[in-house]
Amino acid sequence: MTIAEQQPDGDTADPAGGGPGRRRRRRLLPWKHRRDLTPAQLRRRRIVTRSTLGVCLVCAGTLGWSIGKALTYPGKDSTQARLAEWARDHELGFVVDELENVQYRMHPPKVGGTLSPDALARMKATAGATAAGTGPGGKGTAHAPAAHPLIPLRAPMKPLVDPALPGEGVYRTLSSAHGEPIVQGTYVRPDSEHTSYEAAVAWISTKYARFQLHPGFMEPGGTFDVPPTIPKGQRTGLLATWNGGFRITDGGSRGGFYLDGKTDGELRDGAASEVFYKDGSIRIGVWGRDVHMTPDVVGVRQCLELMVDGGKVVPDIDDDSKWGVSDQGGMFVPRSGVGVTAQGDIIMVVGQALDAQSLAHLMQRAGAVRAMPLDMNRAWPSFMSYDPAHDPSNPKPTNILDFEDPPDRYYVQATRDFVAVYARQ
Repeated sequence: MTIAEQQPDGDTADPAGGGPGRRRRRRLLPWKHRRDLTPAQLRRRRIVTRSTLGVCLVCAGTLGWSIGKALTYPGKDSTQARLAEWARDHELGFVVDELENVQYRMHPPKVGGTLSPDALARMKATAGATAAGTGPGGKGTAHAPAAHPLIPLRAPMKPLVDPALPGEGVYRTLSSAHGEPIVQGTYVRPDSEHTSYEAAVAWISTKYARFQLHPGFMEPGGTFDVPPTIPKGQRTGLLATWNGGFRITDGGSRGGFYLDGKTDGELRDGAASEVFYKDGSIRIGVWGRDVHMTPDVVGVRQCLELMVDGGKVVPDIDDDSKWGVSDQGGMFVPRSGVGVTAQGDIIMVVGQALDAQSLAHLMQRAGAVRAMPLDMNRAWPSFMSYDPAHDPSNPKPTNILDFEDPPDRYYVQATRDFVAVYARQ
């Protein structure tokens, strides 16, 4: 390189050939400097710059308003659940699913170990349980035991882990009415590997209970005669509640929702379905085979397909893609499911670390001849029993297991649909 070709840092030779002593500053940005623009070009640049800035501010404001609305809507959903719902509502469900997959891989459920002291105490709390008159943990309810109870406590459920822990599989009264233990429950460990987690099983007598499907104000959304909550004045006789299934609005449930003569999504033949009738009864089965649309149907909630059919776990229970997004059917996460016994009573299962197979086996072991999955992940599975001891018109809710949302989640407006169970008069 000659001396004439060398230039100071940041300078370049004048390409117009203005002489060896002439130099100009190198442009560091991909547009002209202000001094090189005509007045008309300067005006155009100001318009474009201000317009771009305005669009960015509007987009940022709209995004902030949208997320702010998601974080402040009614109900008791956690911040994490609200953000996940916002993302799914804005076509970002694949991002949520991948984040859940990454979180699961980074923090898989513990293998081995024993239950926490609280869980052990809850499992053991069967001492003094009678045919009626005991609430969760053996606490008394508002009704004295019937002199000759019509409903005995169920025979103990055979645990899935051997040897059994004290109280494991032993039923106790969760909710009673007229001195009868209409809702009973027990606790078991879900499998021989995840021994530091609990699953809860509830049994409900359909002869003495009536069932009501409620919408969520966001899922499925819309306007129904039935409110997205259990308001004051409508809580007398309330015995239990449980969550709905996968979302209808994004197609995750692979089925539809029907209530008050209105359908959200599409009621699909072959879908696992909870069906609610005018007389307060409920049936569970395959839509188009076991259950159909009839004049006395008032509600239908579909979700995926049956996990238990004819008293047996379905052969393709290991097909993970059938029970969640991607491989989530094989994840050991909080899940819930509901089934029906040969006598027509309801079996409800919720667990802290269940995959599709262990959920299905629990429902089948508990006596379900047909059973379906509901929802998964910590924010959504739930089962609450209600104790009217202090105020029959406003019974106290209790979570059967410790999940993210508080037990009174359905005493305020609920984001998603749910089922309420009442004592028959």
